[in-house]
Amino acid sequence: MFETAEIGNEVSKERYKKDLPKLRAAILEAQKELAVAKLSVVVLMSGVEGAGKSETVNELLEWLDARGLQVHALGDPSDEERERPYYWRIWRIMPPHGRITFFVGSWYSAPIIDRTFGNLDDQDFDETLDRIVNFERMLTNERTIVVKLWLHLSKSAQRGRLKDLEDDPKTRWRVTKQDWKFAKRYDEFRRVCETALSKTGTAESPWHIIESVDKRYRNLQVGRTLLEAIRKGLDAAKAPKPKNEPDMPKPKKVNIIGQLDYSKSLDEKEYDDRLPRLQGRLSQLSRRLHDAKRGMLCVFEGPDAAGKGGAIRRITQAMDARNYQVISVAAPTEEERSHPYLWRFWRHLPRLGRVTIYDRSWYGRVLVERLEGFCSTHEWQRAYGEINDFEAMLTEFGIILMKFWVAISPEEQLKRFKDRETTPFKSYKIGPEDWRNRAKWDAYVAAACDMVERTSTSAAPWILVEGNDKRWSRVKVLKTVVDRLEKEVK
Repeated sequence: MFETAEIGNEVSKERYKKDLPKLRAAILEAQKELAVAKLSVVVLMSGVEGAGKSETVNELLEWLDARGLQVHALGDPSDEERERPYYWRIWRIMPPHGRITFFVGSWYSAPIIDRTFGNLDDQDFDETLDRIVNFERMLTNERTIVVKLWLHLSKSAQRGRLKDLEDDPKTRWRVTKQDWKFAKRYDEFRRVCETALSKTGTAESPWHIIESVDKRYRNLQVGRTLLEAIRKGLDAAKAPKPKNEPDMPKPKKVNIIGQLDYSKSLDEKEYDDRLPRLQGRLSQLSRRLHDAKRGMLCVFEGPDAAGKGGAIRRITQAMDARNYQVISVAAPTEEERSHPYLWRFWRHLPRLGRVTIYDRSWYGRVLVERLEGFCSTHEWQRAYGEINDFEAMLTEFGIILMKFWVAISPEEQLKRFKDRETTPFKSYKIGPEDWRNRAKWDAYVAAACDMVERTSTSAAPWILVEGNDKRWSRVKVLKTVVDRLEKEVK
């Protein structure tokens, strides 16, 4: 794989001076078009030690408009980053539309190093690479151009480069003991990298291997590769897209939501007895999350007026307000629309010992956005797989994830809507959009059944809650949370 990057290409000073101005002008022009096209660019600057990754990024920073750039070097994670799933540190620095982000080192660095030094076996390494492919495919589907550059040096060229840097007092600081440690493992490092690049070089985000012995050749090739990738993305963005159309699925005659027993109820006396006991237990268990090094995330979905807010409040009443946050999800803001869809949900993940509760969530893509035509058919169909990958990363990290679908009958919803209209302190909860959504009841139930069927996993199953009786639903939610915590944080 790397043989063609060891040929010994060189560029003369004269040729470099002649080609560079045109290249810089072309890249600047392409950079200006990114915001108009609503595209972002992620550049992975990877490769062997001593190949000049930082030097190359510094060169590109001189060529480009600094107002549209970000640079991140992914070193050891901070304490805050260690308390969340690995990809949280990446998602939080994803660029919005119109900006370019350079990663010096990337999400490839840790798995490649761990595999090289034997801290990761082949199976785990392959699974990590599969997850990277899914992540990058999702980014490209979400209007992010992913440019993956591998700066290569042969074994002898790397040793010569490190020696030259070390011998010069001005650059000696750039060579560390770790660089030489990696150099000693060059052959194994190369083998691992060949595996990684071959398995993750896809049509959407291919790898570009660039010989880096000659700096002028390296700089021109990097610049040309970046320009070509941006131009390709801009051309694709200009292609006409099919108009988003609402998808109105028809419910199956027998479905899991329709089969719920909506007659389940609790009398006031039993409710008043069970509620405080469950809340007291939840108060104790939620404080154990920190010592158990676990976080908790609860998702609430369901029809309008199903009682999601009331169930959430019965949970939060039992917890220290310093240890939880409730995220009420509405239409995305301008900032959120300029990032990939899942960005706004990744950013609120709980730290260890903390709790995040989502009142509506990432499932909006396969529910309201599907029904209203706010996204394309391709977007909501691929969202099932993206959501399952997202939730798998949460649960593998140790986040306790519970997903509640609070269900009510259409008759009960109508009753609650009318109550909201006639009760002054509830009137803010009802509006024309609620009545319009109600007209799509059957399609909404059908979409919810598809969602449950395709995203209920062993690690993150859906919990269906019969919500016609508010006392019943609140106690069922609380009991489910308490039972799960007693199992997880002993």
